[in-house]
Amino acid sequence: MLKQAMQWKSMCKGLVLGTLLTTCMILLYSFAAPPHQLNLQEVPVPYSCSYKPVHPRNVPQINNTHSTLEQSKACTPKEDIMFMKTHKTASSTILNILFRFGQRHRLKFAFPNGRNDFYYPSFFDRSQVKDYRPGTCFNIICNHMRFQSEEVHKLLPEDTVYFSILRNPAYLFESSFHYFGRVIPLTWKISGEDKLTEFLREPDRYYDPNGFNSHYLKNLLFFDFGYDNNLEFGDPRVEKYIKAIDERFQLVMLLEYFDESLILLKDVMCWDMDDILYFKLNIRKDSTISRMNGELYEKATRWNRIDTMLYGYFNATFWRKVRQYGFERMQRDVEELRQRNDHMQSICIDGGRPVDANAIQEASLQPWQPLGERSIMGYNLKKNISRKHRKLCRKMLTPELQYLTELGVNLWITKLWSYIRDLFKW
Repeated sequence: MLKQAMQWKSMCKGLVLGTLLTTCMILLYSFAAPPHQLNLQEVPVPYSCSYKPVHPRNVPQINNTHSTLEQSKACTPKEDIMFMKTHKTASSTILNILFRFGQRHRLKFAFPNGRNDFYYPSFFDRSQVKDYRPGTCFNIICNHMRFQSEEVHKLLPEDTVYFSILRNPAYLFESSFHYFGRVIPLTWKISGEDKLTEFLREPDRYYDPNGFNSHYLKNLLFFDFGYDNNLEFGDPRVEKYIKAIDERFQLVMLLEYFDESLILLKDVMCWDMDDILYFKLNIRKDSTISRMNGELYEKATRWNRIDTMLYGYFNATFWRKVRQYGFERMQRDVEELRQRNDHMQSICIDGGRPVDANAIQEASLQPWQPLGERSIMGYNLKKNISRKHRKLCRKMLTPELQYLTELGVNLWITKLWSYIRDLFKW
């Protein structure tokens, strides 16, 4: 009896210690002090930071009336890029495309220092950029941030192309709830196995707009773009802010039409098909995805009404752009992209498909996992890849954190958190 009591006491001590340590590390990672916002001397950034000569490319134009191809027009590939990386929208896959493009063309990235985001959920500030000096030329910025238009505008050249990606808010909410749930204290008090269903049954009972990491639970897209995610749905500022996003961003992609979105991106950027080849990164195991039945879907949609309004607005602009591009032309280009991706998959990926985290053979290909789970799948590289494709295959399969390290980013905060998690097997 005494032995059993001592075991229980030891277990309780371990549980308390683990909880305290977890809380401390979450706070360290989330609130690692961002650099002081200094009154920096304003030095104009050049109109363009693309200094090396680029060769114009001929791009076929569409005749909207008859849906036939007309004469080609010359365009110059864009190299000054702002990608607003939203959460749980396949943005890591787009990041890999941008990393490869920037590396291939020797472009200068504006990276964070010490971690893989710009001190999110704090607002972005130029002083957070590694090696920033007023007037410094940067070509690409693409890591997670809470967008602040004026600060980003002061960092980048005038010819920068801004783009982002959205996802159906109900499914984004489901993904965010499960991925970030263990670092959102508001969800810890929800009882039962199906916390998502319970939360949506009575969200106002559990939600506190001032709670730690509560932004992950409501209108996350609107929050990422730098706005108050707790505004009332009928507040006139909501529509005003959505229009401000439309004025700033040349393209807003949709996860549900990812390939079509990439074709539009290729068109806006004047890139080649080779520039947008991809493998899906950070895929969740099917067994961890909640099935959103009709009632649950409607509840999630109502709870994220501002994000739903945002998504609806850009769904309309997206299809206007597709119409302008030409439906037949889009269909042909999407088919070509998918064939090219399938071809690269047959060359690069062992078994031709993603595998569970435990089956990934190389640490360099192991994706970051949510706290307490191993639900994100990855890939194994084929053994005998030809010299022609070997480097490209590895780059296309390299997860975000490993690629950032390869590009010279010091991820000491992220690595410290990873070390603690590995030590305690979290």
